[in-house]
Amino acid sequence: MPHHLSVRIDPNSGFCFGVIYAIQMAEDILDEQGYLYCLGDIVHNDEEVQRLEQRGLRIIDYDVFAGLRDEKVLIRAHGEPPSTYQTALENDLTLIDASCPVVLKLQNRIKTSYDKQEKIFIYGKHGHAEVRGLLGQTSGQAVVFENLDELLSHELPANITLYSQTTKSTDSFYRIKGELEHRGYAVNPNDTICRQVSNRDKDLRKFAAQYDQVVFVSGTKSSNGKVLYQVCKDTNPNTHFISKVEELSPTQFQPGQSVGICGATSTPMWLMEDVRDALLAM
Repeated sequence: MPHHLSVRIDPNSGFCFGVIYAIQMAEDILDEQGYLYCLGDIVHNDEEVQRLEQRGLRIIDYDVFAGLRDEKVLIRAHGEPPSTYQTALENDLTLIDASCPVVLKLQNRIKTSYDKQEKIFIYGKHGHAEVRGLLGQTSGQAVVFENLDELLSHELPANITLYSQTTKSTDSFYRIKGELEHRGYAVNPNDTICRQVSNRDKDLRKFAAQYDQVVFVSGTKSSNGKVLYQVCKDTNPNTHFISKVEELSPTQFQPGQSVGICGATSTPMWLMEDVRDALLAM
């Protein structure tokens, strides 16, 4: 195939500041001591996790964490429930806390609502790392729901305090609030969605519309990757989801086409650059 693809990376794609901060902290300590424990995947991107593991990052789960003594452990951007800090105290663990400030602020607000004995409902994904941290602020008593139908399947109180995982869509959040009010519930809405994520929505629509084809690069575990990929695909049906360079298929691209590359808030820039180089070499 002739070298006629014109390829551009979306300047707004790539790590959000919370992830940049966590990875920066991890790299600094890896440089110092050669290894570092991290509770859960530091970012929902297998390629980036592998890169850091090669530098000495050791991803551990809660069981391993509970058995560690006298070590440093990184808390990733998603944040953690109070029980994690409790375990660290008991086990003489030093926590390197890279919780995202947007998430920490949300944890504090939920804790305050819980202390006031409000009925808390959290729009988010069951079992997601951030959501576990949020639930922990309410001793596990808040109700997590993924969509309106699931919310309405609960016995709902007259007064509802509504929160959201930071990476959800603002449109969906306000639709849920509107529907509840329409049904006669009093809603105290707390829009805690990260603007760096929600603004990507609009930026991506603009970006995706400019190209013949779009390659969306994201880990399969990324929540916001799924949402943003859908945004691209709705705007430009010729959008392809890939997690690594090897998944590019040369037959999809015609000589002379323009290709846009974009990704999730957990997609490293180096990976999008590798994808660009592979496309240009076709």
